[in-house]
Amino acid sequence: MTDSLPAAMRSFLDYCRVECRLTQNSLLAYRRDLEAFLAYLLAEDVVLAAIGQQHLEEYLGKLAHEGQKPASRARALVTLRMFFKFCAAEKLLPADVAEHLIGPKLFKGLPEVLSVQEVTSLLEAESGEDPVSVRNRAVLEVLYAAGARASEICDLKLLWLYLDEARLRLRGKREKERLVPLGEPAVAALEKYLLNSRPLLARDPKEPLLFLSRNGKPLGRETVWRIVRAAARKAGINKRIYPHLLRHSFATHLLQGGANLRVVQELLGHTDLTTTEIYTHVDREAILDAYASFHPRA
Repeated sequence: MTDSLPAAMRSFLDYCRVECRLTQNSLLAYRRDLEAFLAYLLAEDVVLAAIGQQHLEEYLGKLAHEGQKPASRARALVTLRMFFKFCAAEKLLPADVAEHLIGPKLFKGLPEVLSVQEVTSLLEAESGEDPVSVRNRAVLEVLYAAGARASEICDLKLLWLYLDEARLRLRGKREKERLVPLGEPAVAALEKYLLNSRPLLARDPKEPLLFLSRNGKPLGRETVWRIVRAAARKAGINKRIYPHLLRHSFATHLLQGGANLRVVQELLGHTDLTTTEIYTHVDREAILDAYASFHPRA
């Protein structure tokens, strides 16, 4: 097999990075999917010019046979569709061989959420006064107060804090930025972190990122996951806890409190309103439960 396929993949990833301005996390996911597909083609001794739809169907079938979840296979399909559309546009192939691929059916389940009391317990579980504990409390407060993603927490810069205005700037998917207000508890937690903890954690006074590890390095997403799960254990919350759960809870609690859907869309940084609308279904479930419980002829 020639190296034309690896070269095409490199060109595609460069295109995604420069032209599409995809985030580093998206680029890593595309790279993993393409490298797995390349390994399959190498094993089958298939060159770029010989790839047909049957090869893609066989590969997706192989993923299903190996027990990959529908969501993972659907993501791999998206990657392949984008890659082969790129190959056709760049005349690397005479046609888009992935154009008519059919992916696995996905059931779009409702997102899990925490109750307001559970969120409060989780946030207050991190009450230590050492630098790392103070940092952890600030991370938790911002995750919920701003509806931030874990990656946005890691990428948050000092210059993007406007605590005198109780706001911060977040950079989300496709480098899209948004200004998000902060409540008093989050502002207080950030002020305490900046005053008492960050100076002790920082090794480089010119470090631009806000949240730092105990070694003075930028915080990684794995650490954010550990912070959230540790707080949940301390709070005695027996659910599957992860950072995005606080983002789901942020959106749901706003809508339950009467916030406009368009406002929640802006706060979450969603490009498409239909992405935000799933949270109205969560709220609708509560309405249906109330109807079933209290209507005399339900």
